[in-house]
Amino acid sequence: MLVLGIETSCDETGIAIYDSKRGLLANVLYSQIEIHAKYGGVVPELASRDHIRKIIPLIQEVVDKAGISKQQIGGVAYTAGPGLIGALLVGAAVGRSLGFALDVPTIGVHHMEAHLLAPMLEKNSPKFPFVALLVSGGHTMLVQVEKMGEYEILGESLDDAAGEAFDKIAKLLGLSYPGGPAIAKLAKKGDPKRFKFPRPMTDRPGLDFSFSGLKTFTINTLHAEEQNLQTKADVACAFQEAVVDTLVIKCRRALQDTGLGRLVIAGGVSANVLLRERLQKLANKLQIEVFYPRFEFCTDNAAMIAYAGCQHLLTGKKDGLTICAKARWPIS
Repeated sequence: MLVLGIETSCDETGIAIYDSKRGLLANVLYSQIEIHAKYGGVVPELASRDHIRKIIPLIQEVVDKAGISKQQIGGVAYTAGPGLIGALLVGAAVGRSLGFALDVPTIGVHHMEAHLLAPMLEKNSPKFPFVALLVSGGHTMLVQVEKMGEYEILGESLDDAAGEAFDKIAKLLGLSYPGGPAIAKLAKKGDPKRFKFPRPMTDRPGLDFSFSGLKTFTINTLHAEEQNLQTKADVACAFQEAVVDTLVIKCRRALQDTGLGRLVIAGGVSANVLLRERLQKLANKLQIEVFYPRFEFCTDNAAMIAYAGCQHLLTGKKDGLTICAKARWPIS
């Protein structure tokens, strides 16, 4: 089955073609970073309008790259949520309309499920069951995955997601958007011994996260020090260390609590090199396997939407004529 995937949940317009037999045939992505960078974050209305401008040309581009005709498409998958409702509606309306026009089944895909399944696009892909850390600008959660479609949330952020905290601290430091890569770059110049930031909610049992207190601690530290480049680098270093350590500690607990021997890391923050290094050390220590998507599939993309949609469509699932878009949609 050839499945066209559409991703418009936030500030990237992604289109992909996935073949159930041959794998990923084509994938294109247009990022709106330049549009939103001057505001220090995503402006929903601007995001929606840009999706409208880009989505049709990108569909044609990916069809051409795959070397197929639209009539060969056997199904359409689009991100139905969670995300920015206006942005979601663009992809949902186009995806559902295209499915109707081609007379093929259409399905709305859960954005976080697609992230969770992104490592399945790699040659070395995980087998079920496993523990997944989904960590991005909008979500931070630990999920026990028994099989496709069977997910149990073990812990999640009670306030800011890790990626959101990175963006806010980056803005405070005068860095570019998105904040994660900018802080990671600046942190390389920092002294890891100068500041010691707290590892939130690691001194108590449980697998939930909270980064608002760490954000406040970082702001107070920065305001109490002389404002220069070295101080900013030292703060960036301490902040990144605190976030990464917190994520690693919680992953270790989740693996020990579930007794599972496989860990999947997905979402935009999974591209953080320090996080990957620390989790690999944890994997070696616990003698478990750890899996990641390739860097280009850590952030939002349509390849993961096409893959997830294809797996559901192959089981006979499909949506009706209703256009589905949900700003909030629990993965469980």
